[in-house]
Amino acid sequence: MYKHVGLIEKQININGVYSLILRKSLLLLGIGSAQIDLILPKNTYKSGECINGYFLIKGGTLAQRIRRIECDLIMDTHSTGLEEILKTSTILSSREINSGESNEIPFNFCLPTLNEPYKRGVSYRLKTRLILDKGIIGKDDDWILIDSE
Repeated sequence: MYKHVGLIEKQININGVYSLILRKSLLLLGIGSAQIDLILPKNTYKSGECINGYFLIKGGTLAQRIRRIECDLIMDTHSTGLEEILKTSTILSSREINSGESNEIPFNFCLPTLNEPYKRGVSYRLKTRLILDKGIIGKDDDWILIDSE
C-alpha cells in the first residue's frame, strides 16, 4: 500500500511540474498573460484637453513583471489606411503583478492642439501596450472623438 502512495505523490509532483512548464510556455505565446484595459471617463474630448483615467491591469495565470506601459494617440485616415502617431506616453515599471491580481495605474494624457480635429474620414484612438517580461505584450485600443477647442 505504501508503494502506491509514493507513486501517486511522484505522479502529482511530475504533473505539477508539467503543468508549470505548460503554463510558462503558453505565457510566451501570450496565452494566460496579464491584460490591460484603459478606462476613460468619457469618449469625447476637446483639442488640447487633458484626459485623466486609469489603466486596469489584471494578472494572468502566473506572476509576471511589468516592464512598461506605452500609450499612443493615433490618427487613422480611412481613405489611405494611414496611421499617424500624434503623441506617445510611456510609463516605466519594475512592479510585479500576481496571478488573478488587479491593479489600477493613473493615466494622464494631454491631447495636442489640432488645427482640424474633426475631419471626415479621420478617427482617433489611444493604442495601449503592456510590455511584460520576455517581451510578452498585452494590447488595448480605445476610440475617442476630438472636437475643436
